[in-house]
Parts: sequence; C-alpha cells; structure tokens
Amino acid sequence: MTRVAVVTGAGSGIGRASAVALADAGWLVVLAGRREEPLQEVAGLGVDSPGGFDVVPADVTDEDAVRHLFDVTVERHGRVDLLVNNAGRGAPPTEIDEIALADWQAVVDVNLTGMFLCLREAFRVMRHQDPSGGRIINNGSISAHAPRPRSLAYTATKHAVSGLTKQVQLDGRPYGISCGQIDIGNAATSMGHGVSQGALQADGSTRTEPTMPVDDVARAVVLMADLAPGSNVASLTVLATDMPFVGRG
Repeated sequence: MTRVAVVTGAGSGIGRASAVALADAGWLVVLAGRREEPLQEVAGLGVDSPGGFDVVPADVTDEDAVRHLFDVTVERHGRVDLLVNNAGRGAPPTEIDEIALADWQAVVDVNLTGMFLCLREAFRVMRHQDPSGGRIINNGSISAHAPRPRSLAYTATKHAVSGLTKQVQLDGRPYGISCGQIDIGNAATSMGHGVSQGALQADGSTRTEPTMPVDDVARAVVLMADLAPGSNVASLTVLATDMPFVGRG
C-alpha cells in the first residue's frame, strides 16, 4: 500500500528537502504551500523517485484552505499516513516594547495557529480512516529550548509547538496516531541564511555561526517518518555541531 504524506511549506528550505527525501524513500508526497510555482518545481524533481508528488496549494493560516488540502488528499489518494507540519516564519529582531501587534500576530498565525489547523485536519482524517492511525511531525526549533535575543514572537510560538506535540502524543494514542517534534539548529536555508552572515548573540555581539546541510535535516525527518507504527521519536534535535547552543558557545 502506498504511504501518503502531506508536507507543508514544501516549496523551499526544510519542507522542500524533506519532501524530496520522503519521495526518494517511497512516499507519495502531497506538496502544500502558498505559491504553486515553487511546488511545481519540487514536483518536477520526482520523475525518477520511487514515490511521487502531488501539488495542492494551501495557505496554512486559512482554515478553509487547510480543510480543502486534506479533503483533496483523501479524495485523490485514499488516506493520510504522515503530516510533516513544517510551514513557519520568523521576524526581524525587535525589542519587546517595540513589537507591533500586527508583527506578533503574523508569526502566531503561521507558527502556531497554522500548525494547529494542519494537525487538527490530519488528526480528523487519521482518526476516521480505515485502518486508523498515522504520524505527525511538528517542526519546532532550537528556540523551543533556548531563545535568541529579541525574538519573542518566534520563541513563544516554538515553545507552544512543544505543547501541541505532547498533547497530540497523548490524545492520539487511542487511534494509533503518533506525534513527534524535530528541533532544528542552523540548517542552510534561505530562512537560516542570516546566521552564516552574523547572528546576534546573548552578550550583544554579532558573530557568524556554522550551518549544516538541509539534506541532513531531511534525513532525520525520514528516520522519524519510517518508524513502524508502534514506535515514535517524541523529540529529536538536529543541529550544526559547532553552533553556540550547548554550553557557553
């Protein structure tokens, strides 16, 4: 039976790399994101993959669009076995008392509400399909453990992802739905490009930081995804070895 995965934020960065790696591992991957063109570019990479791709554009902050994404996936492919809940965004470093409500809300809408909408629909499908069950992988962050300076909205939402993950782990048990979180530090993507140019440190200095290949993150996602249903990686941290995270940098 073909295993069906939905990957959000699949047009670039970690989502793109994870989608390609999953298809190479035999998954049929539904590519979701706001813009269709980059999704089609990813789909074009799957000509020789053991799995394959399907493109369903969706904005994770739009409740109707997210419901449509999962309904179309079931209509076309019969079920959902995996959600890689990846879509996310950051914000420019800002002093707490200077954060505009609109900027705060924009981060919350994607990183928290968007993640909730996607896992809610995945849970709905997985709970009622036959056989029931599936796996959800939430993209957290190193910031779920240790914040960067002046990143309140991003840090708060990534801490909240940990709560979402643990709650789904608990509430999914009766239905065979597992949930895990991957916390990523300094992957070489457009979103993480700044750290290689100079990142603000806790002591007020700005320093360049090591990065790691995004394909290494994708390999970790596939490891989590390919476990047997009775096993689950609840939390996985993958990071550039020499980045300032453990100890004093």
